Amino acid sequence: MTNRVCDILGIEKPIIQGPLLWLTDAKLVAAVSNAGGLGVLGFNAGQTTGTKSLDETLRRIKEEIRKTRELTDKPFGLNLAPTGDLATDKFTQPTLELIYAEHVPVVAYVGPVMPELFADLHAHGVKIVYRYVTPSVENAQEAEANGADIIVATGFDEGGTVPERTVGTLSIVPLLVDAVDHTPIMAAGGITDARTAKAAMVLGAEGVYCGTAFLASKESRMAETIKQQLLKTNADGMLMYRALPAFYRSLPGELPNQLMALDKAGATNQEIFNAANRYEGMRQGMLLGDLSKGYASFGLGISNIHTIDTVQEVVDRICADVIAE
Repeated sequence: MTNRVCDILGIEKPIIQGPLLWLTDAKLVAAVSNAGGLGVLGFNAGQTTGTKSLDETLRRIKEEIRKTRELTDKPFGLNLAPTGDLATDKFTQPTLELIYAEHVPVVAYVGPVMPELFADLHAHGVKIVYRYVTPSVENAQEAEANGADIIVATGFDEGGTVPERTVGTLSIVPLLVDAVDHTPIMAAGGITDARTAKAAMVLGAEGVYCGTAFLASKESRMAETIKQQLLKTNADGMLMYRALPAFYRSLPGELPNQLMALDKAGATNQEIFNAANRYEGMRQGMLLGDLSKGYASFGLGISNIHTIDTVQEVVDRICADVIAE
């Protein structure tokens, strides 16, 4: 059986590792690509500290791209998150120039559909894996009309920035599959083993887009203490609280417990987001393992993760039944 996701991306297995902000690096991304999937570098990949310098940010990304190339000769991607207004978006255009200069073959595009960016990426031979934070029929159709190569249907089961609409993965996947005419759909949210991946494929997905499963790998740079806490936690042990843009979920801990209390007390999404130390909270909680200053966000598929395995084992486990022979 030919798989369109594999054909489009030039990979062996229809699985993409989500960008994961601070939590990717060349080692993880190359391991995913070498295992047959598509690894993707996120913002701050390989870093332990932030910088407010655009030049320094781009230098760091370039360095991680080149490290990845030293570890794999397979395709990999880079996260791209345009705001929708290039006049005020100081990051997207320089990032595009870096992508073209370094010949990165794929972008994991998160944000509003911008026809001029889609056209520019394609003119430079870059494939677009399009994922909107809160997917909808209208957004998927707009992405298809402008030439997205692959569209990701993200369900409320995911970790990280959870969709604003509480539509689960098993509902959003067939909705978007039926909404588009010809673009392959990948499923994201709660997919961590062969059962969940096969269910997504039965619903019409042609691949899976995973984050939590790869965080629970030996190559993941996530703090070991958080990996061990993940193994001890099921979906019903996760905390959920409001924060910009809508919801977040986390392992229990000192700060996450406080965020839950703020939510119950009626604090605004902005107030809770600020109390979570914004995205710095992910670095503190997941990279450094400090849940007194940060949070640890995972998808509901943690219930199916019982061991910390190599990336190759993770890919093989998830993709065991996704393509019929």
